[in-house]
Amino acid sequence: MNSKRPVNLDLSKFHFPLPAIVSILHRVSGVILFVGIAFLLYGLDLSLDGEAGFNRIDELLNSFLAKLIIWGTLAALAFHFVAGIRHLLMDMGIGETLAGGRLSSKLTIGISILLIILAGVWVWFAA
Repeated sequence: MNSKRPVNLDLSKFHFPLPAIVSILHRVSGVILFVGIAFLLYGLDLSLDGEAGFNRIDELLNSFLAKLIIWGTLAALAFHFVAGIRHLLMDMGIGETLAGGRLSSKLTIGISILLIILAGVWVWFAA
């Protein structure tokens, strides 16, 4: 029997560094975008179906669930975009150090929160 195997693997005791969390969230936001685009394409198809379809999608877009889906998709897009720029900068050699990775992670989260709030204001109040 191998005595070096963990006896109790408690996943709640793992603490990932901030750059790892941002990288994982970048992948998660990509999956959310993939699913959200399906809803947006359905709405586009329905709106192009004719006047009745356009009126139906106009009604649907005023519902709470539709606004939530649109805001969630825009939030995923905002985070994915900002995190993608972070990864591109790191590919160019900018922010590859430990301190640079932490700073770019904080900037990614901060800029994304600002963009998500702006998207929420636009979806819930302006559109």
